[in-house]
Amino acid sequence: MLHQKVFRTIICILFCIIALLPFVLLVMNATRDSESIKAGVSLIPSTHLIENWKNLMIKQNGMQITLQKAIINSATITIPGTFLSVYFSSLTAYGIHVYDFKFKKFAWAFIMAVMMVPSQISIIGFYRFMLDLKLIDTYVPLIIPAIAAPTVVFFMKQYMESTLSLEMIEAARIDGSKEWNTFNKIILPIMKPAVATQAIFQFIAQWNNLFTPTILLTTDSKKTLPMFVQLLSSNQFRTDYGVVYVGLFVTIIPLVVVYLVLSKYIVAGVALGGVKG
Repeated sequence: MLHQKVFRTIICILFCIIALLPFVLLVMNATRDSESIKAGVSLIPSTHLIENWKNLMIKQNGMQITLQKAIINSATITIPGTFLSVYFSSLTAYGIHVYDFKFKKFAWAFIMAVMMVPSQISIIGFYRFMLDLKLIDTYVPLIIPAIAAPTVVFFMKQYMESTLSLEMIEAARIDGSKEWNTFNKIILPIMKPAVATQAIFQFIAQWNNLFTPTILLTTDSKKTLPMFVQLLSSNQFRTDYGVVYVGLFVTIIPLVVVYLVLSKYIVAGVALGGVKG
């Protein structure tokens, strides 16, 4: 038993190192100059963080968008997109789990089928559709489609099956609670761990999304933070890796903050959402 415990501990430590090493390297490289970064990997911090930050502020003047504007653009897309995705996915999962209706199994199978289709496959048709609606170069096609998130629906339904008692819903109906009120004031508080967990995942996915905004956004002033960092690594700036890593470091700060705020729910949410009770 002792050997098994030691072995598990070593494996867990190894996985932690593998998970944290890219973030440590990113932070260390943000403190180094471009020549040192090109010279090789180092886990020792340097003294060029302020210099790299100043260079970033100088070089953004030669671009059509500033760092602050890129952060605001990303937040404009990510915050409402995360809310719509989590809320309406929870509502969809609730409807499938609680109600019995015709073609219920077909609806669930269709959601599962959509979940297995990569977004890259449908991007051409989606672009032409947005072009016909004259929504190219707007944030609408980056926010509204977040409502349809089959992966979140799947997670929420699994969580409900493990924690949500149908007798509780029947009792609320007997007490005169309307369906909308039951979902918002009874079901959502019970699902708080799952909601927080999926909010973290969706925030990260929306914040780091580079593929779809690159295709839909053409105006420089509307570009998101990942697109801003991509501009830093373009032909004009590609040799200054210190600036690029500072830009990447700024990109992950909101993700870390959101994770720290909601992390107390993530273990319970993943454990209960993945196991049917």
